[in-house]
Amino acid sequence: MTKITLACWDYDRAMPVLDGHIKVKGFDLDCHAEPPGTLFPLAVGDAPYDVTEFSFASYLIQLSRGECQYIGIPVYLSRAFRHGAIYVRSDSGIKDAKDLEGRVVGVPEYAMTLAVWVRGILADDYGVDVSTLKYRTGGLNEPGRIERLKLDIPDHIDIQPMDSTVSLNDAILDGQLDAIIAPAPPRAFSDGDPWVLRLTDPAGPAERDYFARTKIFPPMHILGIKKTVAAAHPTLPGALYDAFLDARRITMDRVKAVAQSSANRQMSPWYAEAYEQAVAIMGSDYWSYGVDDNIRDLEAFCRYCDAQHLTARLVSPDELFHPDTMTKPGR
Repeated sequence: MTKITLACWDYDRAMPVLDGHIKVKGFDLDCHAEPPGTLFPLAVGDAPYDVTEFSFASYLIQLSRGECQYIGIPVYLSRAFRHGAIYVRSDSGIKDAKDLEGRVVGVPEYAMTLAVWVRGILADDYGVDVSTLKYRTGGLNEPGRIERLKLDIPDHIDIQPMDSTVSLNDAILDGQLDAIIAPAPPRAFSDGDPWVLRLTDPAGPAERDYFARTKIFPPMHILGIKKTVAAAHPTLPGALYDAFLDARRITMDRVKAVAQSSANRQMSPWYAEAYEQAVAIMGSDYWSYGVDDNIRDLEAFCRYCDAQHLTARLVSPDELFHPDTMTKPGR
C-alpha cells in the first residue's frame, strides 16, 4: 500500500486514526502528532506532510491567492467559541465590547483564525467597528512571534508588530496594551494577576446564546491534502474523510459513555454536566463535519476574511474543499 504522511495534534477525535484503530482504505499512514504551533508555519511554507492540520484562515488566504499547496477536506479538527478570548487591563475602562473601539489591542497574529472569528463576532453581534482597533502583534507569553503570511491590509487599519523582546503578556502588564485577543490566557490572567481580566466572564452564557441564535460552532482548523498527492491518488481525499468521520463517531460515542457512566473517568468534576448542557443546546451530535451541516459557519468565515481584507477576493464555500468530499455526510 502507498505510504502517506499525516500530521495533526492528538485530538480525541483524531486519535482513532493516529493510533491506527481506524484505517484509511488503500493507504498506509505514517502519523505524526504535532501541535498547531509547529504545523501551521510548515503548512504554508515547506509543506513537508502529505496530509496536515491547517489553520482555516491561512488556508483561505492562500486559496484566494492561488498559492496553497493543499486542498482542504471538511474535517474540522478544532472548533471553539471565542467569546472568552478577550482580556483587558482592569484600569482600561473597557467594560463592554464597544469600548474596544480605538484601543490598543494585542493579538498573536492579525490573520490567525481566532482573531478573524472574534472580529467578525464583535462586528456582527456587538456593532464594533473593528477597523478602529490598534492592533499590536507578537507572542502571547513568549516574545518573537510574527505573522506567518504576508498580508495586504489597507493603511487605515493600524497593525504594528511588538518589539521582538516583549510579549503581549508583558505589554498589557506595563500598560502598552489595553486588551489582548488570544486563543489561550495571558500568563498574568492564569496567575490571577488583578491587572488582567476576561472581558466576558463567564463566557459560556454568551456563547450558548450565540449558538442558539446563529447555529454557528466556529471551525478553527481543517485538514489539508497536498494537491500533488491528491492528484496522484484520487481515492485518498474521500477515504481520508471517511476515516476521520468514523473516528469522530467513535469519539462522540465515547464522550457520551463517559458522561453517562457510573464512575467519572475524566479529571473534570462537571464533565457530565458540560456534556448534558452541550446536547441540550446543540443536539446530541454537535461536532459535525462536511459542508451542508456547516454552511452557516463556512459562509460567515468566508465573509469575515473578505471584510477584514485578508483574502484576495470573497471565497465561496463551494470552492473550499476537494470535490469528492463536498457532498459527503457530516455525521
